[in-house]
Amino acid sequence: MKSKQNKNYIVGIYVRLSRDDERAGESLSIENQKTMLTKYVSEQGWILHDVYVDDGVSGTTFEREGVQRLLDDAKAGVINLIIVKDLSRFGRNYIQVGQFIDYIFPMFNIRFIALSDNIDTANKDTTAMDMMPITNVFNEWYASNTSKKIRAVHYANAKIGRNNMSHAPFGYLIGNDEKRSLVVDEEPAKIVRRIFELRAKGMCPGQIAILLNDEHVITPHDYKVEKFNGKYASAKVFHLWSSVAVSRILKNPAYIGTLALHRVTTVSYKNHKPIYRPEEEWVVTENAHPAIIAKDLWDRVRETEASVSQGKRTKRGYTHPLSGFLFCADCGGKMKMSWGYSNIKKGPKRIVYDFNCGNRMRLGKSYCFSHYISAFHLETILLADIREKAGAVMRDENGIRKRFLEHAKLLEESRYAEIKRELTRKKRRIDELEKLIGSVYEDKVAGKIPEEVCIRLIEKYTTEQRELKTALDRQEQELSSSREACADVEEFISRIKKYLEVKELTREMCVELIDRIIAGGFPRATNQPQRIEIVYKVDINSIL
Repeated sequence: MKSKQNKNYIVGIYVRLSRDDERAGESLSIENQKTMLTKYVSEQGWILHDVYVDDGVSGTTFEREGVQRLLDDAKAGVINLIIVKDLSRFGRNYIQVGQFIDYIFPMFNIRFIALSDNIDTANKDTTAMDMMPITNVFNEWYASNTSKKIRAVHYANAKIGRNNMSHAPFGYLIGNDEKRSLVVDEEPAKIVRRIFELRAKGMCPGQIAILLNDEHVITPHDYKVEKFNGKYASAKVFHLWSSVAVSRILKNPAYIGTLALHRVTTVSYKNHKPIYRPEEEWVVTENAHPAIIAKDLWDRVRETEASVSQGKRTKRGYTHPLSGFLFCADCGGKMKMSWGYSNIKKGPKRIVYDFNCGNRMRLGKSYCFSHYISAFHLETILLADIREKAGAVMRDENGIRKRFLEHAKLLEESRYAEIKRELTRKKRRIDELEKLIGSVYEDKVAGKIPEEVCIRLIEKYTTEQRELKTALDRQEQELSSSREACADVEEFISRIKKYLEVKELTREMCVELIDRIIAGGFPRATNQPQRIEIVYKVDINSIL
């Protein structure tokens, strides 16, 4: 390539290798690029300022550490000549590459050379410069085509249960077998088990994160850096647990031995922002590797996640066992907790808690009544009721089991018959609408009704028909599952028996047994007794 000899050029060499380029062999290696370009700079008599390197990074993005440092030095006037092996080393996004070469570099008086492509911005009148836009488009097409092939390979590997994770979830290591199966790493696995146990007891992810930080428990990122001798070190890390990090662990089915691949994709081969696929699109292999937690603990955590109560902490860092479980009997809103100090004149004051209608507290007395209830009284009532139910189960466990299953069967049959009747009614109405739409068309063709009336009627009938079909699909799904649905009375019996002699209400107890508590019935000013309805996760009240 002919180039202008200029002893005043301060050169920045840029070299890049992506994981896809590694297949091309030694010709594209970092060292090969450095050797070729350094030799060329020396032959020209120019001054080499630095070599800027991005190793294992795609050219479809310019968010690369090496290229950003190169561009910063160029804009600051530290270098005035950039040399790359070929245009694709600089980037595979034809729009951004074109912007830099055609607009930004000339603005800062920067010369650009792509050696193998014979591109030199100091020599505009060359065939290579004329062909540069086409070269850029081809480079991007290559990146797009490679991305499609890699996605196809990853999907095919996922279907046969071959792990394609770049690194293992916290608590595991990637094995050396053909499928790269996960292997338990016992030290962090203990932390994972504890996180699941704390969540099953009702502690929310934010509280778990605070507890782990207070105890100086190592984070997943810091453990990975320590385990692999600083390989994954990053300056943009706070070295602290967060609710997001805890939630990510709690939602990962890998911990019960399930390999769930194809869970995350990106916006495109240019935009690498992660997007989570819906669960039905995952590629799942059960019993793919040893589990860290038991399936029943996983199920308890899922139950806690689905609970109406997620529990809120006060500013003092306390979460009441009943937080989130209480609902107002009048407006249906959640009860809100407040606290204050007791009125004991002698001795140290203690903190007392109470609940009131949250809507009343937020929106005022015109929305709902004041339903002030002492937390202490609620705890006393609930503890007594739980002990009573536990005692009844202990006295007649087999009888309660039998009555409950009979009751569940009656409810199931009743609901099944109700859904069947509703389905029949909807199907009949859909058939009627089909006939009405047909008759409207006939009347329009016969000239019996104006066109605008025809359009209006058809829109009305079609909208109703569409809504009915949607409702019909939903109820047919409910019908297919109602035959299988039966409350897990065995699980409830085993749980409530644990609390026969309980002395104190705990959040774990509430999460395991209680669905919700409905309180209210009379305004506080009437001095009438409040009504408390305890709704258990199993309808045990109906059989006792």
